[in-house]
Amino acid sequence: MSAPATERPVSRFEAITVYFRPSVLVVILLGFSSGLPLALTGTTLSVWMTEAGVNLGTIGLFSLVGLPYTLKFLWAPVVDAIDVPVLSRLLGRRRGWLLATQFALIAAILFLGIQDPAHAPMAVALGAVLLAFASATQDIVVDAFRVERLDTSEQAAGMAGYVAAYRIGMLVSGAGVIAIVATVETTGIARDAVWMWGYVAAAAFMGVGILATLLAREPEPPPARDGTGEGALGRVAATAYGAFAEFLSRPQAVTILLFVLLYKFADAFAGVLTAPFVIAVGFDKATYAAIVKGVGLAAALAGGFAGGVMARAVPLVTCLWIGGVLQMLSNLVFSAQALIGVNVPFLTGAIIVENFCGAIGTVIFVAYLSALCGARAHTATQYALLTALTAVGRTFLASGGGFVAEATGWPLFFVITTLAGIPGLILLAMLQQRRHFLGMER
Repeated sequence: MSAPATERPVSRFEAITVYFRPSVLVVILLGFSSGLPLALTGTTLSVWMTEAGVNLGTIGLFSLVGLPYTLKFLWAPVVDAIDVPVLSRLLGRRRGWLLATQFALIAAILFLGIQDPAHAPMAVALGAVLLAFASATQDIVVDAFRVERLDTSEQAAGMAGYVAAYRIGMLVSGAGVIAIVATVETTGIARDAVWMWGYVAAAAFMGVGILATLLAREPEPPPARDGTGEGALGRVAATAYGAFAEFLSRPQAVTILLFVLLYKFADAFAGVLTAPFVIAVGFDKATYAAIVKGVGLAAALAGGFAGGVMARAVPLVTCLWIGGVLQMLSNLVFSAQALIGVNVPFLTGAIIVENFCGAIGTVIFVAYLSALCGARAHTATQYALLTALTAVGRTFLASGGGFVAEATGWPLFFVITTLAGIPGLILLAMLQQRRHFLGMER
């Protein structure tokens, strides 16, 4: 499907300078704010608990504190329906919610930071759950703000910058906070007190998100709805119902939902077993960390920005085809790796190809999800529901990958993961043939 004839072609210069537009820069800063809390209830907290002598079983159970990120669609209608007292009146609904969640995050980070994992594990669990809940709520608001505030032509670039900044935020709250703690420890402060200062530093970094919120412009509000006689609970229920009803009333709604479920399936199916595959082939953990986490991160960031530039210059449906094919075929590099065996240069190239192609597919796909959430009264709810649906493909459909790999062996397994992307492309062809993408272009 070609772009409408009346559109002026986008130059390479415009495809790059879109990243420097004020609205996109604000979204990039909000990406840092969204990524920052994640490691504080994950990797960083695990290291802290290990140092404190907490047993591995308890540490493993703490992975459950991440459930709010999966279940956030349950309270997304609240964000769409209810204003934050005072803040929403001063800043608008979206910015009011942003500032409220950022203040809540600072409070939760500080509360968690003053706990003692060895002697008060329940208080640590409470702090971690509160932090994850506030972080997931901030994600709901940021997603809604991004979808509403950015033009269609800015969505992919905004998401590429958001993902890059998100990963940087995770790096700061992970390796960065651990490095701060190690530095503070050299000053002679007792080990049971140094972690508090790491979390204080993380709370201070939330100032980046607050700055972004204050610099941002509030998106245009949705049309006013007659809510006479409705209380807060009624408005939330009506918003949740309206979000479902509006989406399901669209042409090809079921096909769209199946496409959302399956487009990234090939990527997720292979990605779940990337780490076990690398170790099983014979690479050591140091090589895994250096190449998969180090080189892979750089390739993913590059792929994200490449996807953003592509989406600015090429029609959305064309980008979906390119991203879908790339993320499928890139799995085959692991079939080749399985046949070659331990070869560090080839692994480096394989990781670069897979992460670069996967990131392109992700950015393009998120631009498509953003385009689907055009009803401003339901942006937060619909986007949270769609991302929850993609998580089904990533978490549940791909969960049987280990059994498939055991039955087939690694070379054939990655061929199968490639073929798993075909249903998504068939659905893409059906949607294109039914003119689903008309009106979604820039």
